[in-house]
Amino acid sequence: MKFLFDNWMLISVAFASGGMLLWPMLASSRNAGGLTASAAVQLINRSKAVVVDVSSSDEFSAGHVNGAKSIPLDELESRLPTVVKNKALPVILVCASGVRSRRAEGIAKRLGYPQAQVLAGGLKSWKEANLPLEKA
Repeated sequence: MKFLFDNWMLISVAFASGGMLLWPMLASSRNAGGLTASAAVQLINRSKAVVVDVSSSDEFSAGHVNGAKSIPLDELESRLPTVVKNKALPVILVCASGVRSRRAEGIAKRLGYPQAQVLAGGLKSWKEANLPLEKA
């Protein structure tokens, strides 16, 4: 016990450095399973993926992915089957940060869209990749 009290500063530095080593791994796991912006562009161009923005109407009109369909998250369950009739097509779900689109992915898969995917980081990552936005 005396060792811990005498060397508290060294122990705290060891824990801090361990935390800094783990931080990149933990931060990247938040985006795990989502598409990068460049992968989403490839999916749109090669597989005719449908982009569905689950943001609110105000957020959608402020800026969205070119060609995206607007279906707010609370309307997704009722409107997705009418907007995307072909369930075999890939569906890319987008929101401002990626949080709502994660919930939307679960709804889409439950509705029978096996290729529903999330844009990791949401519209923020799209902007960071300098990809074009459309404004309503």
